[in-house]
Amino acid sequence: MDVLDLIVSQAEAAPHRPAAKDPSRDLNFSELLREIGGVAAGLTRLGVRHQDRVALHLPNSVDFLVASLACNWIGAIFVPLAAVDPPARLRTIVDDCDPALVIVPEAIEQAADQYGRPTSTVSALLAPGEEAPSRRRQAGDDAYIIYTSGTTGAPKGVTVPADAFSHAVQATALALELGPHTRALCVSPFHFDGSFGTLFSTPAVGGSLVILRRESLLLPRMFLAAVEREEINHTSFSPSYLRRILTSPQLSRLRETPLRTLGLGGEECIAGDLRRLWDAVPAVRVFNLYGPTETVIQVTIFEVKPSDLRPGARVPIGHPNPGVIFRLLGADGQLIEGTGQSGELYVGGAQLMSGYWNDPGLTAKVIREDVVEGERLYRTGDLVSRDDSGAYVYQDRIDRVVKRGGVRISLAEMAAALRRVDGVVQVDCLPYVREGQLQIAAFVVTTGPSDAVDLRRAARDHLPVTMLPDVIEVVESLPLASSGKVDERELLRQAGLTGTGTSRATS
Repeated sequence: MDVLDLIVSQAEAAPHRPAAKDPSRDLNFSELLREIGGVAAGLTRLGVRHQDRVALHLPNSVDFLVASLACNWIGAIFVPLAAVDPPARLRTIVDDCDPALVIVPEAIEQAADQYGRPTSTVSALLAPGEEAPSRRRQAGDDAYIIYTSGTTGAPKGVTVPADAFSHAVQATALALELGPHTRALCVSPFHFDGSFGTLFSTPAVGGSLVILRRESLLLPRMFLAAVEREEINHTSFSPSYLRRILTSPQLSRLRETPLRTLGLGGEECIAGDLRRLWDAVPAVRVFNLYGPTETVIQVTIFEVKPSDLRPGARVPIGHPNPGVIFRLLGADGQLIEGTGQSGELYVGGAQLMSGYWNDPGLTAKVIREDVVEGERLYRTGDLVSRDDSGAYVYQDRIDRVVKRGGVRISLAEMAAALRRVDGVVQVDCLPYVREGQLQIAAFVVTTGPSDAVDLRRAARDHLPVTMLPDVIEVVESLPLASSGKVDERELLRQAGLTGTGTSRATS
């Protein structure tokens, strides 16, 4: 069964059970299914065809859930667009996926020339009395495209098959023990596929979604109030967001709420954060979620226990989902079968992307069929080992794609955006750690006097806020190592992030 089939079965079994609510409306399963079918009819009326792309430039909302599943109904491919993306990046993505339609919010007047494509809203697509069209999904269909940071300096579209999507949704619901009893709070933005584990898995098993505006969850007190008010028993977000919640002096209020399960994904889970959480709220079960976008939502879901938090050791990511294959390759290209040795992780099986949209060359670089005969494997670029219990443990990245605040960022894309700013001739972007948090510094060489604050302002035209560097240093030149390459260690040493001989802007 695909994701929509699962929700249809819930609507048939319990039509009046609450399905999804946001600040504007509250739908039961019967109403949700009726709206999905109505929007599917509207898409058909506007000429959207099987496997056409439909871009969703929508905030976290019931509208997003309805529109994405309406695309599934007619076999179209939905493409989430980030509400915070600058126009230049947004237009790059739209031009690349070439959607037949862009669905936009009700409250915002969107000019068609912003996208160069036809636009509509969910309410405009709904026509009273219009019957839902026949389901058009076919074997081998793709369900959605998620754009992530690209190593070539441009965003790349990860195309996900409907079967892989359904498999991931069901595996998530099973591992997190979601069901009709679940009342889940959506926290992560819907253009981030890590949010899909809550957004789609919850209604697929008959649970209820609470979808709030992102700005209403920015402060810890807002999150705590939402959990209390909405009687939330499950949620999922990034470890960075958890660290924000942990700053609240009222954290122990969660003890009096129904919250019992918490998924943490998008970046490394830190043992010290979990200890602080359990000190305040001992009853919460915590699951460490791991999975590159190319392997669909998450491929491991590991329930962390206090006994797993060993001094000096990383929190395990656990074992692959049923139907998912893990292979570790050492630096010599040989498979690693035992424990304790790190290798690059390759993932195969039921949760692989179809490929990068419109880029077979890039797809061929990361999808390998020569590692193990008969297996199609994705090369993750992650260094992973296995501990004595056989659980997998994330170690590090082997490339220059990092995760900060749950968002995957290509240092190459960041540098390419800065190089598009007038007067910039050289850029090197480097990760560093401050007070235990990953941050990124951009070192910039310009043709004349430049102000780092102005550079940051100009960079906002090309990058979303979540991908801006933490520090911009304007330097006279980039130091070189004896190899002729930029001496990145020396760059960081010179900066000491003290700004000596530089102009600096921080976020």
